[in-house]
Amino acid sequence: MFNSDYLYIFMVTKPLKMQNYATNLTESQYETIVSIIGDNRKRQRSLKGVFDAIFYLLRTGCQWRMLPSDFPKWELVYYYFRKWSSDGTLEEVHEVLRNRLRAKRGRHPSPSVGIIDSQSVKTTKVGGEDRGFDGGKKIKGRKRHIATDTQGLLLAVDVHAANRHDSKSALGVLNQLRWRFDRMHKVYADGGYRGELVEKVKLELGYELVITLRSDNAAAFKPLPKRWVVERSFAWLEDFRRLAKDYERTVVAAKNMIYLAFITLMLKWILLKWILLNYISAKSRKIYSSAEADLRLADAKIIFMLIIVLIIYVFHDNLISN
Repeated sequence: MFNSDYLYIFMVTKPLKMQNYATNLTESQYETIVSIIGDNRKRQRSLKGVFDAIFYLLRTGCQWRMLPSDFPKWELVYYYFRKWSSDGTLEEVHEVLRNRLRAKRGRHPSPSVGIIDSQSVKTTKVGGEDRGFDGGKKIKGRKRHIATDTQGLLLAVDVHAANRHDSKSALGVLNQLRWRFDRMHKVYADGGYRGELVEKVKLELGYELVITLRSDNAAAFKPLPKRWVVERSFAWLEDFRRLAKDYERTVVAAKNMIYLAFITLMLKWILLKWILLNYISAKSRKIYSSAEADLRLADAKIIFMLIIVLIIYVFHDNLISN
């Protein structure tokens, strides 16, 4: 007689099949990342499962220990996240993808104009470094300080305590631009960056810091030129529940979560453009083939008419005589 205990043991020990989550990378996206990090090592399990787990956590906001069981063990996933965060791998992937996307959009890899702004976010009751209270926004936590290009793509990011004023911590972000982008000469900012920072940036970095202020007489909301771009970049981050708050213990982990968010977005945009180009190319080939077929039909009609005219011309005298 069959024992139900054996069935239970079989069900528990049977290896789970990897589900196709919406956050999983496609094969082309994964190959793009692997080509950047240069991982040629032979492995028993592909790193795709590790990347899928990290992107799942980023999008859903779950805890490391609560990753679904069909992903690799959470300890392994967290190990790679820590490793790639500390050695700059994720930052490198982000830099390469941004340059590729700018090139595909007809832009120079090194932008000439940037936009800077900050966002105060709450932290959790779990301890961590660099936390403070933003008196203006009444938020206890950290600030995400970013600089973007005119497309909204991330150029530099810094994470620090929320009690640090924008004008005091902006140099930490702008200094990153100096050694990365040699064409940079102008940066747009809001009124929080007014004061001696404008002259300091001009003297130390050679950048023109343009302060754009909202008019007090405006009857309705009106997006400010250039400034709305960085606000849209912050809005993109809201699609990732892990970034709804700053859940990370370290600022390094917090920065790399932002890099991962933009990596996800850029992989989607690059792949979408590739799909659109293939679609347009296929449509063009179809239209060309249709036009070519119509041309061949028109040529056949013309040739047929010429033959009729030639026959009439040759036998014209005989037809008249008869």
